[in-house]
Amino acid sequence: MTKKAASNARSFQPLMRLAPYALRYKRLVLMALFSLLLASGATLSLPTFVRGLVDQGLSQGDIGFVDQYAGWLLLVVVFLALGSALRYYFVIVLGERVVNDLRSDVFSKLTLLSPHFYDQARSGEVISRLTADATQIKSAVGASASMALRNFLLFVGAGAMMVYTSPSMSAMVLAALPFIVLPMVALGRWVRGRQRFAQDRLADSSAFATEAIGAMRILQAFGQEKRARGFFSARIEEAFEAAQKSVQARAVLTAFAIFVIFSSIIGVLWFAAQDVAAGNLSAGALSQFVLYSMLAAAGLGGMSEVWGEISQASGAAERLFELLDEKVMIESPAEGRHLVADQKLDVHFDDVGFAYPGHPEKEILKDLSFSIKAGETVAIVGPSGAGKSTLFQLLMRFYDLSDGMIRIGGEEIRTLDLASLRHAMAMVPQEPVVFAMSVAENIAMGRQEADRTEIESAAKAAHAHEFIQHLGDGYETSVGERGVMLSGGQRQRLAIARAILKDAPLLLLDEATSALDAESEELVQEALNELMVGRTTLVIAHRLATVKKADRILVLDQGRLIEEGNHEGLIAKGGLYARLARLQFGYEERIEEAATVS
Repeated sequence: MTKKAASNARSFQPLMRLAPYALRYKRLVLMALFSLLLASGATLSLPTFVRGLVDQGLSQGDIGFVDQYAGWLLLVVVFLALGSALRYYFVIVLGERVVNDLRSDVFSKLTLLSPHFYDQARSGEVISRLTADATQIKSAVGASASMALRNFLLFVGAGAMMVYTSPSMSAMVLAALPFIVLPMVALGRWVRGRQRFAQDRLADSSAFATEAIGAMRILQAFGQEKRARGFFSARIEEAFEAAQKSVQARAVLTAFAIFVIFSSIIGVLWFAAQDVAAGNLSAGALSQFVLYSMLAAAGLGGMSEVWGEISQASGAAERLFELLDEKVMIESPAEGRHLVADQKLDVHFDDVGFAYPGHPEKEILKDLSFSIKAGETVAIVGPSGAGKSTLFQLLMRFYDLSDGMIRIGGEEIRTLDLASLRHAMAMVPQEPVVFAMSVAENIAMGRQEADRTEIESAAKAAHAHEFIQHLGDGYETSVGERGVMLSGGQRQRLAIARAILKDAPLLLLDEATSALDAESEELVQEALNELMVGRTTLVIAHRLATVKKADRILVLDQGRLIEEGNHEGLIAKGGLYARLARLQFGYEERIEEAATVS
């Protein structure tokens, strides 16, 4: 934990940052405060009515006065019930609104963070902050905060009335107050530390569960179910032990508060009884003082109980605000330039050097220079780890360069508006990403404003329309999380349809046909060939047909461009490409020759 985080953990500073969210809803805040004051005022008036009832009604036997006071007491109870109900409603609604806005802001921030953040963060841990931590904050902003404020008002109001009723007895209570409050503050800090530790352990277990559920097929394929169960059981046991220690700390705090508070009341009652016996204090005044002292004790005890909950929420708020405070590494320039719509784009890499931020010592690309003309199709070939996929990430400016410059359409990409830059590209990744929504919604991610006719046209061009028609609800069929209801080839064709719908001038195809069977590949390749006409296209290629149809081939090895040319010319050179062709493409070549002979 950083020094700043450690400092926050010792205070309620993270919760104070929620104030701007609450102030967005001033009407709710005002209504909640009014209801709180109404309920607290009604509660604080009860002992005064009891004093009058004892001194005027019971001591003097005035039944009419008793009846009148009973009516007034009933009216006070009505106000108390009404105020309490309204307070509960308004603070709960306020808590829901604040947490919804906070979640929305955090998720918006997550969409702005570069892949470098996700290279280091665990998705399950981030999700735990968005869910479990946000729920704790909702409880604090709603019920716990209002209860704390209510108890504070009762404590202060009852304390003031105690002084008014009997200054001498109040002085004794005030003398004991430091011995109550100071240990509670110290114990509160101890509780907060344990709460934060428990939240971190819970996040660890959630992170592992998220990873395991997402990779359940792999776990089952390798027979690792028992090991995964054991690992998760160990994580939740750690979370339980941490939570148990947190609860123990809160129990100690509560027990201490109850003991010292009510011990003080007993002491005050003993002294008060002496005054009543000596005639220095009326029975009604004693009743009033006792009731106010009990209200003050209940207020202080209530604050000690919700103290732990608010401490827990403070830790949760700290974890959420850590995400909000995360620095955005890749941002649009203040006055970013825009690429001209429908402009044919050329691409230039000038002495590009790059190392991933998490491993600055390991250079992925070194002094890389090449140019791609507008409308040209270029295949990128190389062994694993050569830096092929990194090229695409740099083109889309997921990371910034260590050295050199990339220009697209004559503009250096760091001078371009990010949205404009990425709008000019359509990408088909090696592992297609399909979301748990309908087929139509998945395709429409290429262009949100597209209508159904355009979506279906894109699907037909990607040769996906036929299999979509055979799904249960056609284009409205939900494909399940990560598209589990579809085959690999079907997911690939949806990704291609998405790229077709986007209709961008620059295409990035990362082994776009690697997941298709022979029949589907032929159909999709035809669609891609038509799509690539007039567009600048970069293809990370592992298939002979793709390589042969490229205008030019770039061969990368260890982050450097070592060969460049067409298929026949590079084969004739007998270099790395020729070796890769024999290893990767040789089998395909023999199949093609056999098909030609037959």
